[in-house]
Amino acid sequence: MPSWNEVLSEFEATPDPAKPNWLQARQTAALKEIGRLRGDRHVLLYGAAFLQKPQAPPQNVQITSEDLNGLMSVIYGMTWAKGLTLVLHTPGGVTNAAETIVAYLRSKFQYIEVIVPTYAMSAGTMISLASDRIVMGRQSQLGPIDPQFIVGSGALSARAIVDQFERAKKEILANTTAAHVWAPILQSVGPALLQEARNALDYGERMVAGWLGQYMFREERRRNALARKTARHFNDASKHKSHGRRIDRDEARSVKVAVDDLEASQELQEQVLSAYHLMTLLFEKGPATKVLASDTGRVYVKNWQHPQLQFPVQFATPPAGG
Repeated sequence: MPSWNEVLSEFEATPDPAKPNWLQARQTAALKEIGRLRGDRHVLLYGAAFLQKPQAPPQNVQITSEDLNGLMSVIYGMTWAKGLTLVLHTPGGVTNAAETIVAYLRSKFQYIEVIVPTYAMSAGTMISLASDRIVMGRQSQLGPIDPQFIVGSGALSARAIVDQFERAKKEILANTTAAHVWAPILQSVGPALLQEARNALDYGERMVAGWLGQYMFREERRRNALARKTARHFNDASKHKSHGRRIDRDEARSVKVAVDDLEASQELQEQVLSAYHLMTLLFEKGPATKVLASDTGRVYVKNWQHPQLQFPVQFATPPAGG
């Protein structure tokens, strides 16, 4: 596997008009090799530039319902019986969109595995837990799945909203004078948001538990009980404390998630990291904020042009199909 500096040098030596084709050809070759190494499976790369372009609008880097267009485009013409290896790099996004993506991919492929080169957080973790197996390296991480609400200019954990109300209830019942302290806080949030938070927590946890019971844990003797326990662990913000907390492969295994080590195959690790480096290059050197690419050579790119940044290469977005 060439190093990052070698890949960068080769990219810089390529004439600008040829750069998009160079990147796509190298990426397709790496994905084909991953598929070969995983037992002749199709491979789909889903990646977002949340690390390279933190100033990009959320819809450009997060999992959204629009991603279905990209999925339809890049998996068009695949042989469903071969199964799918999904290389996933995402900060997360909309829970409903994750549900739609899982439903669509599961309607096509009987077997799905997820490889996490570095990050598959929040809704990305949900998608990972809907697979049959997950492949993670030492550097890879999943994250909590508790929903987040935009309140004012910031985000609040649904679990934090529920816990705050429960704490207020307990303190006020113990000492009614505490109501004067809690009143302005509770008014700023409101009972409707409390119910929405409870619904969101229950919705996400039930959904993930259902996927685990149906796919990853389908051979387990008490699969439904185990699925609920595992989903609760990922949804327990009171334990994780931060929505961005790192859940590594050892912790995932401790709650029975089926995880393989990326380092178990040096050849696989090299191809996965090659695909990851090429994706990073695409994000750093062009306006792309999201890419979906397949081993069949089909590519879907979402671009965003920052008004104060100039990119040397433009990458076109192909039409959706199939």
